[in-house]
Amino acid sequence: MADAPRKDPYAVLGVSRDADSDAIRRAYHKLARELHPDVNPDDKVAEERFKRVSEAYALLSDQEKRSAFDEFGEIALDPNFDAERARQANRAFGGGYSGGAPGGGGIEDLFSNLFSRGGGPAGFRGGPLRRAGPDLEATLTLDFSEAALGGEQRLTINRPTADGGGRTETVAVRIPAGVADGGQIRLRGKGGEGHGGGPPGDLFARIRVRPHALFRREKRDLYIDVPITVKEAILGSKVDVPTLTGRITVSVPPGTDSGTRLRLRGKGVPSPSGGQAGDLFAVVQIKVPGDLDGAAKSRLDESSEFDIPDLRKSFEQR
Repeated sequence: MADAPRKDPYAVLGVSRDADSDAIRRAYHKLARELHPDVNPDDKVAEERFKRVSEAYALLSDQEKRSAFDEFGEIALDPNFDAERARQANRAFGGGYSGGAPGGGGIEDLFSNLFSRGGGPAGFRGGPLRRAGPDLEATLTLDFSEAALGGEQRLTINRPTADGGGRTETVAVRIPAGVADGGQIRLRGKGGEGHGGGPPGDLFARIRVRPHALFRREKRDLYIDVPITVKEAILGSKVDVPTLTGRITVSVPPGTDSGTRLRLRGKGVPSPSGGQAGDLFAVVQIKVPGDLDGAAKSRLDESSEFDIPDLRKSFEQR
């Protein structure tokens, strides 16, 4: 006999049959966070529900699998299934099938014809139903530097097994240098087990990157605000600036304005494909004291002769 049909994946996720992909994704993430084994240690009920939720999402997030399931049910998930032959069979039954397949064959021939390479449900000559395992999705949260420079992380998942159960497993995930927030890493064969000798599904690790206290990222370029004094801005100076791999000395030219970007080539985020790394831009921010006493303010008045004349004259032309 073939495996018993799964529980309705729409009911598992709590969505309607006409739910769009965003609604399905939101429902999955909400349930996965609530039911994850790390949140519910030693809770077999939550572990079983987490497995069902993962299976349901793997099916409904794949448009082709979802469409086939909606039309034919679970039998359509077999990789050898032939949808057109299934439609012909449905028409044959609907037209008054009385025990023989179209063309004079028996019901065994009819079910064998539904599969493009001779496979078929258990109990028929094609052997047991061969079905690929479900794909899984998990969230992997990385520190900013780890995402930029790469590394390796461990991820604990619940992998559905072919017998309908599940097992908790920790897998190693190689982080390519330069992976961005919202990116995805695919681990082939780390999804649920296949049925009837079918291949396992894949695991998709969705990347979330924690913000950095100093750096901002735009594609492969990095930006960092560098505070300097008024004197350093007027006379120029040398300033130590952090990078992903250590500190570097940057020359601030005399007369530098606030907001000036000093470019450090190749000090940004490495390319995942091994190409040229991005740049680091040190954005100058002139900082002024705010607690001067009367004597200090008088000294500033004495230096007013150095002010740029007609500094805001351009405003009058607008």
